[in-house]
Amino acid sequence: MYRRRDDRRGQMVADITNDLRRYSVDAQHIGHAFAGLHGLNATDLHALIAVMDAELLGDPITPGRLGEVLNLSSGSVTALVDRLERGGHIRRDRDTADRRKVFLHYADRGATLARDFFGPLGRRTDEVMDRFSDDELAVVHRFMAEMVVSMREHRDAVRAARGEPRRGGATERAAD
Repeated sequence: MYRRRDDRRGQMVADITNDLRRYSVDAQHIGHAFAGLHGLNATDLHALIAVMDAELLGDPITPGRLGEVLNLSSGSVTALVDRLERGGHIRRDRDTADRRKVFLHYADRGATLARDFFGPLGRRTDEVMDRFSDDELAVVHRFMAEMVVSMREHRDAVRAARGEPRRGGATERAAD
């Protein structure tokens, strides 16, 4: 996508873009390896990531919200959630204030499988981050957050260009 340029900034932009691409491809390979080990497909994996992200934010995801994030119909979300629940990856919990509302959470078995598989990667990630100062990490975080927003905007434009129906009415938060 970006070719090496003669000026320093152009070279840096090309290098960063290539690093992001390589990181993305390697992350996909690792995710697919986890999915393959546990009989999951790509949508299952994306659903598990959405459930995990929501829990990390302290805002558990509902099946409806999961459908919006994954751009799936309610019937497809029901089949997906049923499959992940049967596999021990997630559990459904009813809201204590409104019993009609259901939240999705990582089940103990699913969390253990993920922790066992991704634990070594987490330790490697921590080792890399330990080599950066707080100020450097703040810049990296700002950059990555803006890249996530840019990527999601492009993803949504691609979905719209392909005529994919928009599920639900809410848009994703940048922290999702």
